[in-house]
Amino acid sequence: MASGAGHGNSVVAAVKEPKFEVTVKVKKPKPPVRTLPPGPLSPLKDTVSPPAIPRDSTSGPPSFHSPSRLSDHPEYFSNSNVEAVLNGASALLCSLGTRPPTVVIATATAIMAAPQLIFVDGSFVELAQEMADYVQVGEQVKPLLEKEQREEALQIIVKASIFLNSVPEKEFTSAYNLLIHLVLQSKDPKKYLPVVCGNLLKPITSSPTHGFTLASNALSTVFNLLDKSNPLRYNVLMQIIRFIRQHGQFELLKPRLKNLDLWFEEWETDEEDQRKLYVDVSDAAGEAGDEEESYRFLLKALGTIDRDDQDEVTSEEAQKLSLKAARMAISSPARFDFQDLRALPSVQALNDSHPVYAQLLDIFTEQDLEDYNDFREEHEGWIEKEKLDHEKLQRKMRLLTFASLAASTPNREIPYQNIAHALQIPSEEVEMWTIDVIRAKLVEGRLSQKQKVFLVHRTTYRVFGEKQWRELGTRVDQFKNVLDRLITVVRKSQADVDAQKEREQQEIDRKLASAGISIGTGGEGRRRLQLTQKQRNDNDD
Repeated sequence: MASGAGHGNSVVAAVKEPKFEVTVKVKKPKPPVRTLPPGPLSPLKDTVSPPAIPRDSTSGPPSFHSPSRLSDHPEYFSNSNVEAVLNGASALLCSLGTRPPTVVIATATAIMAAPQLIFVDGSFVELAQEMADYVQVGEQVKPLLEKEQREEALQIIVKASIFLNSVPEKEFTSAYNLLIHLVLQSKDPKKYLPVVCGNLLKPITSSPTHGFTLASNALSTVFNLLDKSNPLRYNVLMQIIRFIRQHGQFELLKPRLKNLDLWFEEWETDEEDQRKLYVDVSDAAGEAGDEEESYRFLLKALGTIDRDDQDEVTSEEAQKLSLKAARMAISSPARFDFQDLRALPSVQALNDSHPVYAQLLDIFTEQDLEDYNDFREEHEGWIEKEKLDHEKLQRKMRLLTFASLAASTPNREIPYQNIAHALQIPSEEVEMWTIDVIRAKLVEGRLSQKQKVFLVHRTTYRVFGEKQWRELGTRVDQFKNVLDRLITVVRKSQADVDAQKEREQQEIDRKLASAGISIGTGGEGRRRLQLTQKQRNDNDD
């Protein structure tokens, strides 16, 4: 007998006395794994589990946590509620004539979920026989177990495990937990995990409503029970990604993707396998409509290609991925920066394998609307043949042309007529396109309807090469000239103020001298002035 207790995304009923049914003989044996209610574990912080089964459903699957080092979670042994559950379960099992359960705790640390406890009672032979009976291959397995041919017996059990997809919903998780436990006790789990994971990707016929939740919980359990450095985790994650793609639930996977780089390091994954996983994630994101994530992971996949290996750079796979990335970048209405893409050697190799696409990518990278129109005339019908949307491409080129115009204007004032000419639009539409380019965050500024100009505050350079450095140097010189003129004006103003003060002082001295009063500078002058005023007051008296 084996049982699992966890605390995760699934809704779990309040802690109460476990229910164990005692049966004598039935045609269909009870599931070999039963569930103990969870103790008050820490809330789940990071899991790949899907949304929980509603409370009004049948007794849903217990949620499972990844194994963790015991030293990280001493509360499992100091918590009185957990201890009470364990003691109660042991007493109940003893009353049924079964020895107390042996607690098997995996000692790995996982990132995808919180800690998990698995309670197992019985030897491998006993558990394997129970599972064999449950999947209706008991007679084939029994003689093998008696001869201690465990691997052969497990092979038969795993082969017949597709039967678990049709068991009642309340028995599904417990049965799969025991199957996973048996597989992980094998000398070579790699032989059996593809079949187990493959079965979970197939429909759960006994629960059409909650089949996704049941299967994803089981896949998460497989991943979490493997040691964090076990390379088999890579294979399981690939199956999880394919499962997510089947059900269109990319948003559940997206938060876990931040761990990929760390996982690759722990698993010592080579670049080819990294590329396969990145491509699968990109496809999953694309199918879910998340074009930004799809493009980001496609660039990551291209980044795994060895830039020093010319054969790999020009390989069919590399060129296929590069072409896909180029199409995505050109077609995306929100992508205006192509520098990261153009820097990849495999994309640069498109000049030889797909020269027309390379030419179009160059136009979107640093050229303008007039160049795009010339390209379209030169390759008439090509855009339609490649199923590219001309209207979207033309609109994007107008926005990019506006950004280039703003970046190349030295005085930061663009007349309406210049905008209309560059974008090939009527003057009445200038303000509308100006608002659009500001919304695209390519340019910042304000319109002057009175002067019919657009005042540029900030602009985005599409590329930054020698030409842009020269433009920047010109603007720095212009700014320096403005500062020089400002300093000259300030100095002249200061000189005028000083001269005015001097003239005023001379006028005061002249008037005082005509009145027979001499005034000096500093304190002596003030004392003479005070003395003169005092003498006048005495004479008045």
